[in-house]
Amino acid sequence: MTGLPAISRTRRRPARDGFDALAFPALAEKARQELRAAGETSYRRMPEAWDQLTAQELHIAHLAANGLSNREIAEQLFFSHRTVGYHLHQIFPKLQVTSRNQLRAASPGLA
Repeated sequence: MTGLPAISRTRRRPARDGFDALAFPALAEKARQELRAAGETSYRRMPEAWDQLTAQELHIAHLAANGLSNREIAEQLFFSHRTVGYHLHQIFPKLQVTSRNQLRAASPGLA
């Protein structure tokens, strides 16, 4: 028969991962504490660079990584190409890139 701590760990791992993915740090930390109490080491998730982007920035970064120009992105999102340029100006430092080629290379699963 499986012990109670093992059952506890199997139920708390998905909770921890889900809270991390949804950016609920307090609940994720609570799940980590409960995992530690059940005998499992659980380290704090380090956010990835892509996690720093807003939803709008993420969408623009995805389109730019796929090779669309600022004007093409602007047409799809119904705003100015200058607004796209502004967002890319905000995105590049967050992702530590300086060009669209680097953006494409830095976007696993997005491009």
